[in-house]
Amino acid sequence: VQLQASGGGSVQAGGSLKLSCAASGRTFSRNAMGWFRQVPGEEREFVAAISRSAPQTKYTDSVNGRFTISRDSAKNTWTLQMNSLKPEDTAAYYCAASSIVNWTSGRKRDYDYWGQGTLVTVSS
Repeated sequence: VQLQASGGGSVQAGGSLKLSCAASGRTFSRNAMGWFRQVPGEEREFVAAISRSAPQTKYTDSVNGRFTISRDSAKNTWTLQMNSLKPEDTAAYYCAASSIVNWTSGRKRDYDYWGQGTLVTVSS
């Protein structure tokens, strides 16, 4: 199973970026998908998650209203649209998928498949 993240880059504060993640090797249409981010020297933190059904979404407070997670279960992909970016959003962003839960978990331990990080740099 592989998760391939893409879409990172450099942008000025207030700008937008769209991250994408494509899964291969198994389908995650019945599972939760998410995005986490990590700054060097810090713990990887939850950003957003989307459930199997409805679908329901969940965001960390600092990105709520600015980021939108969505999924295309037929294509086994999910995206993170990031608007109104701030310098504090600078991090490596990791997509994640769970074979354990199908709800909007924000816990790293509920995700057992991870993509490689894609770097997002926001300058002031």
